Amino acid sequence: MRKLSSFLMITLDGYYADAQGDMGWAHKSDPEWTAFGVENAKGGGVLLFGRVTYDLMNAYWPTPLARENNPAVAERMNSAPKIVFSKTMTRATWANTQLVGSDIAGAVRKMKDEPGPDMAILGSGIIITQLAEERLIDAFQFVVNPLALGQGKRLFDGIRERLALKLTGTRSFANGNVLLNYEAA
Repeated sequence: MRKLSSFLMITLDGYYADAQGDMGWAHKSDPEWTAFGVENAKGGGVLLFGRVTYDLMNAYWPTPLARENNPAVAERMNSAPKIVFSKTMTRATWANTQLVGSDIAGAVRKMKDEPGPDMAILGSGIIITQLAEERLIDAFQFVVNPLALGQGKRLFDGIRERLALKLTGTRSFANGNVLLNYEAA
């Protein structure tokens, strides 16, 4: 069975985006953080996105600027197989991208049962919330940024049942970020 993990940057007060949907606060780079990003990108597998995150990623990673600033991550992002979940898109333009328009949980259940590489949701807080509630995510990586927004889009907003997680590891970075690794309890 394929595994599904998630990776999301959040604030101290649990927001993954501000009230306007901006995540610019999450991009504090330094050599240690950049090296972590490169190493994390080597993980392989299929990348899953919601439409908003897909649009942000597609606007940056295929560009010359991305290839110049972070060639290893740009190569991985552009060559990796990708799935975007959207009820409004009619086609996906980023290389190696498949569009799934309905029954997100059903599509993920089917993918998990098929042979193939593991999968990772990048960003996409709404997708993480939906799939976590369906108990389809095996591992969670949260990067907590040393910042409070006070309002915005909160992770797990609206879940109907308690979601218990087990801490499996932590790592702190010089830029103040803290990586928290969890698995479903």
